[in-house]
Amino acid sequence: MNFTLHQLKIFKTIVEKKSITKAAVELNMTQPAASIQLKNFQDQFDIPLSEIIGRQFYVTDFGKEIYLIIDEILDKTETIQYKTEAFKGLLSGKLKISVVSTGNYVMPYFLSGFLNKHPKVELVLDVSNKATVIKDLEQNLVDFSLVSVIPSHLDVEELPIMDNHLVLVASKENNMVTEKGNSIFKTIPLIYREEGSGTRHTMQQFFKQEKISPKIKLELTTNEAIKQAVVANIGVSIVSLLSIKNELLQNELKIIPAKGLPLKSVWKLIYLKKKTLSPVAKAFLEYVASEKDTVYENYFSWINTIKF
Repeated sequence: MNFTLHQLKIFKTIVEKKSITKAAVELNMTQPAASIQLKNFQDQFDIPLSEIIGRQFYVTDFGKEIYLIIDEILDKTETIQYKTEAFKGLLSGKLKISVVSTGNYVMPYFLSGFLNKHPKVELVLDVSNKATVIKDLEQNLVDFSLVSVIPSHLDVEELPIMDNHLVLVASKENNMVTEKGNSIFKTIPLIYREEGSGTRHTMQQFFKQEKISPKIKLELTTNEAIKQAVVANIGVSIVSLLSIKNELLQNELKIIPAKGLPLKSVWKLIYLKKKTLSPVAKAFLEYVASEKDTVYENYFSWINTIKF
């Protein structure tokens, strides 16, 4: 056999993406080039690794066995690279983090300084809703997760980073929002995040505690979609203050005073208690712990000027 590491990586990616076309995009290749490399790799075996039925790509049982071996080979290859860098005195390796969508307004500011300090570190950052983020952590697919609501069913360590304020916002053009107190939620359309969102969970806990039955107008799946809907004066919503800095500066949104608001939680970097952290993960945890006050002062001190 005379296959290359490049062919192994192509086959691995095709299996994971379940598509030659998607794998080609991931690897910055053309689809024909990926197909040729796949064929050249498969021709070295007497047993088929994959098959195309209709237009659907399928991996054979033998191909699945080969995939597992390839995964180990490529993992060992990366280890060789990281060990080489370590002997040069350089911190290298993969740092894998999952972040709830609103946390995307927080995490980049902690990553920037760390990655500048350690340019050999490879970052894998996944931004999703709370349910997916917790699932990634539970399955040990990531080193850390950034959340504001701690999963009760997992045994985790946590590093508090900064406060998260949830505020009620309306379009600057909305002249109907004049009430104060909890009755405001019964008379105006409220835009929700989807089920599984940490923001929605916090909102629902607040409504339950205050015995409020809000009027629900829309359910949207991203924080950006909610902001645009509020700016367009479709309704009002409760969002993280961190996510509306630009809209406040551009005078597109206004914060509405209401009893019990803002809601306050804490952004936390969490990881499985039994997990053995890699040198890169340990270094990042230490960096965040030592620099979090400086990062807040440099990038988030504007929050202190907001009057609720």
